[in-house]
Amino acid sequence: MFDLTGKVAVVTGAGSGIGAAIAEVFADAGAKVYVAEIDNTSGAAVAEMIRQRGKLAQFIQVDVSDEASCGRCMKLVHAENEDRCDVLVNNAGVGSVGTVLTTTATDLDRLYAVNVRGTMFMCRAFLPAMIGAKRGSIINLASIAGIIAVRDRFAYTTTKFAIVGMTKCMALDHAASQVRINCICPGRVETPWVTARIAEYPDPVKAYDEMKSTQAIGRMGTPREIAAAALYLAADESAFITGSALIIDGGWSAGK
Repeated sequence: MFDLTGKVAVVTGAGSGIGAAIAEVFADAGAKVYVAEIDNTSGAAVAEMIRQRGKLAQFIQVDVSDEASCGRCMKLVHAENEDRCDVLVNNAGVGSVGTVLTTTATDLDRLYAVNVRGTMFMCRAFLPAMIGAKRGSIINLASIAGIIAVRDRFAYTTTKFAIVGMTKCMALDHAASQVRINCICPGRVETPWVTARIAEYPDPVKAYDEMKSTQAIGRMGTPREIAAAALYLAADESAFITGSALIIDGGWSAGK
């Protein structure tokens, strides 16, 4: 089950955390994976680590907030794979802490540039060929913050709600083409970025305990758990799923 042998996959923001886990899991399932990352060092390291395990991976430097950069990414992937990309994962994203009163327009613009416009630009680059081939899976990384409001995360929540809406709209617009478009809405996931942010709190231990207690299950998720869901949405077994927002939040939203 969930065999991606022969498929070509592009994963943005794959230099660490959830993106890196998705790239690894896809490669283990047989896909040729393009590690699309703005940071040359981390992106190249993930691609090399995958190759060291005998799997197929290549690094592509891409700034998803730049439509021209997204277009260049698509052209490179298509040039090497006969104009084909089977799976696109829009994972690249940034965050911000603050309420509407403490968030500046610059803060909001920064998050929109990556989280929303970046997802749009990558879809605009890769979707036409998928439509032409009448196959493909696009997986957008939203958040539980795209389903329910998260305290003190005004800009982040705003952009993640936008991604859920974008996903549903694109899925509806292009369902007849057989291209499936879904999103994943994780709760808090213990990534290197989250760990680094926790370390910045005056009392990191207290902050960690508070963050894990948000989930009813009593812990944060792992990148591999989110990657497993992405694998399902990428595989042929999920052929009847489009326009869905898959919640993986340890029960955070169950009582909302």
